[in-house]
Amino acid sequence: KALEFCWIKGGWDADRDGVMEGCQHNTMDVEYYGPNPQMGVWYLGALRAAEEMARHLGEDEFAATCRRLFERGKKWIDANLFNGEYYEHQVRPPKDKSDIAPSLLIGMGAKDPTSPDYQLGSGCLVDQLVGQYMAHVCGLGYLLEPANVGKTMAGIMKYNLIEGMYRHFNCMRSFAMGDESALLMASYPKDRPKNPFSYFTEVMTGFEYTAAVGMLYEDQIEDGLKCMQNIRDRYDGRKRSPFNEAECGHHYARAMASWAAVLAMTGFNYSGVEKSMTFAAKDGTFFWSNGYAWGSCSLKRSRRATRVELSVMHGTLCLSGFTLRGFGRASFEEPLRIKAGEKVKFRVRR
Repeated sequence: KALEFCWIKGGWDADRDGVMEGCQHNTMDVEYYGPNPQMGVWYLGALRAAEEMARHLGEDEFAATCRRLFERGKKWIDANLFNGEYYEHQVRPPKDKSDIAPSLLIGMGAKDPTSPDYQLGSGCLVDQLVGQYMAHVCGLGYLLEPANVGKTMAGIMKYNLIEGMYRHFNCMRSFAMGDESALLMASYPKDRPKNPFSYFTEVMTGFEYTAAVGMLYEDQIEDGLKCMQNIRDRYDGRKRSPFNEAECGHHYARAMASWAAVLAMTGFNYSGVEKSMTFAAKDGTFFWSNGYAWGSCSLKRSRRATRVELSVMHGTLCLSGFTLRGFGRASFEEPLRIKAGEKVKFRVRR
């Protein structure tokens, strides 16, 4: 039912082609009209997640529907929104306001939806691939062509990074100033709408972290860490509170997107359905948490096997399998139940 809301008359994807063309209210406090990467890739992620859940529940027909829409939407977005460096927004106003489902008009966007202000247009949006970010976190894989995703993260670094805010004009909220560096909400290396969405000249940490983590997932480690360091240099305890990366309000939750950097750097994933844990195949001791328990995992590789020491410091971990991405997998005949204070040792062989 939740996903089918996308397909209502006058809705986001009323023609059910896997592409959101409708009126899309969003976190910029406006409505976008027409296909765009921010909401479009969220939608692709929702379709993939719904497919996985439907298959788990035995609802194969609905799973197939979600997969079909995902494949069509993915292909269309790569072919029509990617400009070689990043994904753009195709502005498509409705012919008449009555074409929009009433529940989608929040009243915070353009006064005239048939000629709307506050659109992204051809801009390079800092979190345009937030849906891909979440797909990686959830273990859903790539939603778009991987090469295009990598180019987009590089494009965000190229066009949105401001090193020193002295010459940057911003008539909105100043979350960075002076000699500080940050990623802009949006840049316009090409044409710019007369009145873009209101926040495009601002910087906000939650969006910056989303981009930075996306860079880490694309193995653009230096760029991703630089963006995160720029944030921490601004909230260093002298100029601003290190515990309060304010956005719309104080202690804003979106900054917690930063924690996904732990997942990106370690490759950690846990499936509650399969009771399986995954890490990247590299030496070190890494933190893990699955919502029920947390602890550490130490990996020591050799040519043919990796020694694993898995410790639980809180809760109880249920484990049926352990995968080192690109290296190998260990499966257990009987699922392990590892309690707080316990540890297990085993090997993963190639």
